[in-house]
Amino acid sequence: MRAYDALPADLRSWLADAVLPWSPASCRRVWDRARRKGLSTEDALCLLSRTECNTLARERHQGFWR
Repeated sequence: MRAYDALPADLRSWLADAVLPWSPASCRRVWDRARRKGLSTEDALCLLSRTECNTLARERHQGFWR
């Protein structure tokens, strides 16, 4: 819970509504990488959403959800 509480508020909010069961550490890695590249908060959150969508699509394609 400490790792979750240490996340920025915008990232905690995104994580609370995420479809996949992201860990705070994996969210933080994507977030930090995006912010180091100069992405805005909104763009970093969009990147997380796209990453989640890509993961879901890959799992569907592999038959995970059948």
